[in-house]
Amino acid sequence: MKKKKLILIVDDAEMNRAMLADILAAEYEIIEAGDGVEAIEILQRRHYEVSLVLLDIVMPRIDGFEVLAVMNKSGWITQIPVITISSETASSYIDHAYDLGATDYISRPFDEKTVQRRGRNTIMLYSKQKTLEDMVTEQIVEKERNNFLMVEILSNIVEFRNGESGLHVLHIRTLTEMLLRKLAETTDRYSLPAARLALIVNASALHDIGKISIPEEILNKPGRLTPEEFEVMKTHSAIGAQIMEDALQRHHEDLIQVAYNICRWHHERYDGQGYPDGLRGEDIPIEAQVVALADVYDALTSLRVYKPPYSHETALRMILGGECGAFNPLLLQCLQAMGPRLTEELKIRSLDTVSEVNIQELSNQMIADGQVSSRTLSLLEQERTKYQFFASMSKEIQFEYSCRTDILTISEWGAQQLGLGTLIEHPERNVDLQEVLLPEAYQDLKRRLRGASPHYPIVNNIYCLHVKGENRWYKGVARPLWEEEDPEKIIGVIGKFIDVHEEQTKLVKLKRQAAQDSLTELNNHSAARQVICKELAESGKHSAVMLFDLDDFKEANDQYGHMFGDEVLKYVSRKVRKCMRKSDIAARVGGDEFLMYLEYEGDIEGVIRRIFNTLQGRYKTFGISVSMGIALAPENGVEYDVLFHAADQALYAAKKAGKNRYCFYDDSLKGLLSVLSPMDH
Repeated sequence: MKKKKLILIVDDAEMNRAMLADILAAEYEIIEAGDGVEAIEILQRRHYEVSLVLLDIVMPRIDGFEVLAVMNKSGWITQIPVITISSETASSYIDHAYDLGATDYISRPFDEKTVQRRGRNTIMLYSKQKTLEDMVTEQIVEKERNNFLMVEILSNIVEFRNGESGLHVLHIRTLTEMLLRKLAETTDRYSLPAARLALIVNASALHDIGKISIPEEILNKPGRLTPEEFEVMKTHSAIGAQIMEDALQRHHEDLIQVAYNICRWHHERYDGQGYPDGLRGEDIPIEAQVVALADVYDALTSLRVYKPPYSHETALRMILGGECGAFNPLLLQCLQAMGPRLTEELKIRSLDTVSEVNIQELSNQMIADGQVSSRTLSLLEQERTKYQFFASMSKEIQFEYSCRTDILTISEWGAQQLGLGTLIEHPERNVDLQEVLLPEAYQDLKRRLRGASPHYPIVNNIYCLHVKGENRWYKGVARPLWEEEDPEKIIGVIGKFIDVHEEQTKLVKLKRQAAQDSLTELNNHSAARQVICKELAESGKHSAVMLFDLDDFKEANDQYGHMFGDEVLKYVSRKVRKCMRKSDIAARVGGDEFLMYLEYEGDIEGVIRRIFNTLQGRYKTFGISVSMGIALAPENGVEYDVLFHAADQALYAAKKAGKNRYCFYDDSLKGLLSVLSPMDH
């Protein structure tokens, strides 16, 4: 006999409970609670059995709303549907019940059919939802299991080429997981929730994927590598990162991004002495830091073609002594804390759902009969074919250039987008191409490609392309191809242009907004200072830094209000623009203080007097006058901060002399205080 679903009826009126029980007892098992406290006690004991709660709102001790709140806090509300039943019909009651997670609301007086139908429908809906959730969960688990399996297979292929047993990948996963868990216990500096931790552990298996491109005679050399061979070996981190970056173009998955970080930077060191980028300290992603330490520990304690295995104690002494480079002190603390348990864990650990034997069998099938090189090439060719297929739908302008033939090949979609042919002979002399990619952009890309190297092959920049009659921003990403026998000789280039117009336009707008004062739309002080410093360093011309503020501006705010004061400031800023040349720089420093910078020849005082007189006037009923201080370069200095401070002291002198005047800085003002400059504070 099929077991009946259990319904919990919560109501302080026994009559109401009895009526509901009579209506539902034929189909369901009933359990009753006389108030909210009793209901919570029952749910604590039997929440996994309850299929539906019928809940009154107005009850003593704990009302229905508080029961819903407890169910939310305990997580029961996501598993158990709740129908509230009450004579309260105000929308505020009903809305509040829904906000707290109630599934339905039945008002009293109710009829038998309504209670039966709504109860049946709600239980059926949640049952189907639970079934679907279980199915989805099962699929996700299976997908993750397959992901783990495929990562392990691919990693073991690399380890097979490296002449190792395949245990290195398993050890790296185990060590990475142990270090991460210990790190999470030790500090909250890094965000390491369970999902993130599992992602890093899975991605760690791909740390050496770039070794798939390293010649076997270098990978398996039974002795110390020559400097030239070591340089080749070092390229595996950048190559592995490139493999991941190519995958990221097609699939924006967290796993691939984490794997990219690990592949590229697991040979960086905390003191900046690693490779390929010389990152230092916390600039190195924590996942790469952890895998770096795990990789070194396993390399020391495992048998290699060039060394015997060292004991845990020896490996620890070498790592702590800095013989293997510098590591995060927190990670070293975690490694020490784990102690000899590491050795035991490495002996007994295996994948949670996939045994090492199964993984090894599948890997062996893929590299059977000594065909590892051809098999690897075949797999890479399949990946290249898949990449071409997906790239054709990615709306990227892809291109390939051959130095031998001097022919540029553009993808079909890209050529159509640019209004060009798919094959362009002698591209440097092609007029149509020059109209799309302007000569200065072409020369910049060419210069970057010439500066690339096998260690740092990828170049990129933002370029403006003329596409279909309009200028649009594109990100150009390219790399040279070198002759295998002669790494100095470039034989071609491959790359792509990605439309980033919307993003770049927004970025330009944001940069402009960041450099502007929001009220007056003049430059803010920080932006003006940056430009003026550059002008002073490069121009070598005579120039003036002018600081002025509005006399008695506080009265405008006090008498007419701050909105009126803002209008005055905007009016003054418009006057400032009127007396500026294109080459001049103006900014609002803060409050009612303004800055102007200009280069000049001849009589500067006449220019200052004209600007000073222009700024005088009246806005509505408020009379406007200014006090101004001026510092000259090179007479008073050639550095911005020195000139700003001098102009500030001259402004103070103008105010002290009675306001409504300008004053040039000279040595007699050295002892004065300043109005704005931080140098006196």
